[in-house]
Amino acid sequence: MNLTNPSNTLSPDKWVDNYADYLFNYAIVRVNNSNVAKDLVQETFLAGLKSAKNFEGKSTERTWLVSILKRKIIDYYRKINSKKGQAEVRMSFYDSGENEGSWIEERVPQTWGNDADKDIENEELKNQLDECIDKLPEKYAMVFKMKTIQQFETEDICKELNISPSNLWVIIHRARTQLRSCMEKNWFNK
Repeated sequence: MNLTNPSNTLSPDKWVDNYADYLFNYAIVRVNNSNVAKDLVQETFLAGLKSAKNFEGKSTERTWLVSILKRKIIDYYRKINSKKGQAEVRMSFYDSGENEGSWIEERVPQTWGNDADKDIENEELKNQLDECIDKLPEKYAMVFKMKTIQQFETEDICKELNISPSNLWVIIHRARTQLRSCMEKNWFNK
C-alpha cells in the first residue's frame, strides 16, 4: 500500500521491517522500559498512517517517523509529569543494568555488589531521589528529566518548551542545585 503525495511516496507496508528496530532502540534509550518503548513505536506507526497526507517529502521516511516518535516520547513524559500521570506511571531508577543511576553525569555511582542490603539501600535512594525531583518546580523537573535522564538534545528541548539554550542551562543548574541540597538534607545527612 503506497500512499502518494505529489512530492513523495510513503511505504507504510514496509515500516515495520525497515524502521521498527531503529525506532524501538531510539525509544528504549529515552524511556528505559521495553513495554513503553514498544507502545510508543506502535503509536508512532499509527500516527504516521493517520497523518500520511501531511508528509511533504522534505525528509526521509525514517526521519519523519523519528520526529513523530520524539513527539510521542515528549507526550509520554508530559503525562507522567502531570499529577494524574504520576499516579499511573512511576519512573524507575537502579532497577538493573550498568546505565541505571546515571541521573547526574558528574555523580554516576560506582558499581556496587548485588547483595540484599545494597538492593534495599538502592531502593531507598531511588525513593528519596523521586521525592526530591517531585519537590522541584514543575518546569525544572521537566527540563531536568528531559536533558539529564532522557538525554534529549538541547535544541529539541528548547523548541518544545519555547525556551532559549541559556535559559535551559540556568534551569538545569538550578534543578541540580536544588536536588543536591534535597539529597544532602534527606539522604546523606540522615
